[in-house]
Amino acid sequence: MSDRDPIDTALSEDLGQGGDITSALLVPPNTQAHGRIVPREKAVIAGTLTAAEVFRRVDPSVKVSVEINDGTSVLGGETILEVRGSARSIVTAERVALNFLQHLCGIATLTREFVQAVGKNPARIMDTRKTTPGLRALEKAAVVAGGGLNHRFGLFDQVLVKDNHLALQPDFERLAEAVRQAKAQQPPLQVEVEADTLEQVRALVKIEGIDVILLDNMPTPEMREAVALGRKSCIKFEASGGVTLKTVRRIAATGVDYISVGALTHSARAIDLSLDLTVARG
Repeated sequence: MSDRDPIDTALSEDLGQGGDITSALLVPPNTQAHGRIVPREKAVIAGTLTAAEVFRRVDPSVKVSVEINDGTSVLGGETILEVRGSARSIVTAERVALNFLQHLCGIATLTREFVQAVGKNPARIMDTRKTTPGLRALEKAAVVAGGGLNHRFGLFDQVLVKDNHLALQPDFERLAEAVRQAKAQQPPLQVEVEADTLEQVRALVKIEGIDVILLDNMPTPEMREAVALGRKSCIKFEASGGVTLKTVRRIAATGVDYISVGALTHSARAIDLSLDLTVARG
């Protein structure tokens, strides 16, 4: 497996072995420039430090200033980043920096829309592992910038028993033993178990040590009943499956604690951004 980070990977695939041949032919090496990255639409900002690092990786002498912090809502037209230095270096880094920024701003913007759509209900919006390979840390940071919560980062940091696990091992006594083993570790692991039916919820609330029950694609009346079944325990409930901006408030009103939305990271629309560049004078 490669130990290269996403920025190195992105620059490598853009520059290849030959580098930016167009800029080398057209832009004099001593030309200095001033650039402003500007959103052309309403957005929530995310990924500014990543974009800034792209310019620095191409040319450490380029001066980068983050003008708007991640998590800030903008209407469009504001300067997010300013860059000053070698015009050739700035143009070389432009597309990779914008690619990261437009994607991460898109995730933060969509997350904020879901958070706002929940209304006054206490349910929190969460992401999933449905992320772009190699970009998970950046995408999850963008979810936080949008006001959401991160679910587990990977398979290694939380027990999440899904439907396929239960299909392979449907014995609830074996499940209860697995929960005990998870809680015996130091530190104890958080345990979440998926349920597709109220019958499963009734069985799961009796198992000591389960922290969260994941209600997968369950109709909202059943979700409400499931939450009531766990009311006397410390178990929390997460709703998942096909959540949209049109349905999320209705789901939140059932009393669930979390609503996970895969679309935050796998279907967010890129924000329209541009780099406005001028030759530096004097």
